[in-house]
Amino acid sequence: MSLPPVEIPLGAMRFNSDSQKLEYWNGSAWFQIQTFSPNLNGGVRGIYAGGLNTPSGNSSNEIQFFNISTQGDTADFGDLTRARMPASMGSNTRGVFASGSPGAGPYYTNDMDFITFSSTGTCTDFGDNETAVSGPFGLGNQTRGLIGGGSFPSGATNVLTHITIATAGNAKDFGDLTDPRNDLRGVCASPVRGLVFGGVTPSATVNIDEITIPTQGNAQKFGEIAHSTQERGMGCSNSIRGLIAGGQTPTTTAFIETVIIATRSDTTVFGDLSATNINAGANAATTSPTRAVFSGGQTPSDTNKMEYIEIATGGATSDFGDLVRAQRGGGATSNGHGGLG
Repeated sequence: MSLPPVEIPLGAMRFNSDSQKLEYWNGSAWFQIQTFSPNLNGGVRGIYAGGLNTPSGNSSNEIQFFNISTQGDTADFGDLTRARMPASMGSNTRGVFASGSPGAGPYYTNDMDFITFSSTGTCTDFGDNETAVSGPFGLGNQTRGLIGGGSFPSGATNVLTHITIATAGNAKDFGDLTDPRNDLRGVCASPVRGLVFGGVTPSATVNIDEITIPTQGNAQKFGEIAHSTQERGMGCSNSIRGLIAGGQTPTTTAFIETVIIATRSDTTVFGDLSATNINAGANAATTSPTRAVFSGGQTPSDTNKMEYIEIATGGATSDFGDLVRAQRGGGATSNGHGGLG
């Protein structure tokens, strides 16, 4: 089954016909992909944390939750340790919120905190990101969370850091994106591969980066965004299909585009939001294995609207419910997203 290592790109995947298992190449050996099937107990729990509130213009420390399997408004979960617009990621038991701006201006934090999905309450301190950064993204699998992109006081950054979600502690260096970038179109992940869509470098880019989550190293190019919209959207996925929705460059859009995470390619059109939408956080959407939920944003005024789409079929979104108030830029995650298998 093996091929000469020189011919195998890092992160390549194959189906092993002997073991009947899916495997990925870590640079020196083939490793079996481990997937996780959560006990959903009636449905996947979605979380929306922080964000920028209307009409005050102040950042929020609120954490809201909802059941992705059934439509409805969000309910109060607890509070972040600090009001901000964070990056978000999670395992099946724990959600983590990292860095982000604590206001509408160019402010930078390295705070990280976490919740336990099964219980409500105030976040617990997790540790510190390696550097203070505004507007980063978060993604991950059951074991590892990655924080990347955003901006320092000197401009956009290409830095990637990582944490072990089950163990509180400070983030450590992981590698670099192909370019420094801020104001991303979105991100998503399978258990093996994370994808980073577009952004500003400082000019807008159509590039899609891929990151091999189980192994440290720099990102590689995956493909390109086919539509002209390249920044300030929302991204999410199940373990197979990645979605990016809304955004701008320079005009706003309602398009939802898709890729198959295991196959390098450009995006294709998948469906539409109910209205054009730009969002100040690439993590403002999350999923169950079958359904994607997009929360808040500007349409063009700040909105509390939530809408969903069935990942198997695409098409137009349907109304899901409402956030507690009109806001944008929150970090969303769940205990059943694509990085968990």
